[in-house]
Amino acid sequence: MATDYSARHLQVLEGLEAVRKRPGMYIGSTDSRGLMHCLWEIIDNSVDEALAGVADCIDIVLKADGAVEVSDNGRGVPVDIEPRTGLSGVEVVFTKLHAGGKFGGGSYAASGGLHGVGASVVNALSARLDVEVDRAGKTHSMSFRRGEPGAFDDQEAKTPSRFRALRQDL
Repeated sequence: MATDYSARHLQVLEGLEAVRKRPGMYIGSTDSRGLMHCLWEIIDNSVDEALAGVADCIDIVLKADGAVEVSDNGRGVPVDIEPRTGLSGVEVVFTKLHAGGKFGGGSYAASGGLHGVGASVVNALSARLDVEVDRAGKTHSMSFRRGEPGAFDDQEAKTPSRFRALRQDL
């Protein structure tokens, strides 16, 4: 057994890398219970919109290919640019840990879930995640692969054959 142990042996994981390396720390386990935890994190966001009085319909669709679609008629994730990061609200919510509208900013009186890490954790652990946001009469969309934003060649494919990184305003 090596007795040499110093600061050079320490590893610092940043952002979503930590989630992918140690998913159990965020969702409890990597079995079906962890999968349900991920699903509940996304559903909780819709429930929070209902509790805030801005949504009255939540739809959950289980698809034949194993995908799950969750939608509500709430406000939608902000699509404008978040000034500190220069990223759209959607990209912040789905790619940055500890980011969201549930930290006392007046957006939610009550909320469930992991409070600012839920959507980003689910995104980090998803082979693919597609987001559509309806705001101000427009539909905005963004796709991710294991937490990284990008564009898929085939929007129907569960696992894309080719993925190209993309950063653009929604």
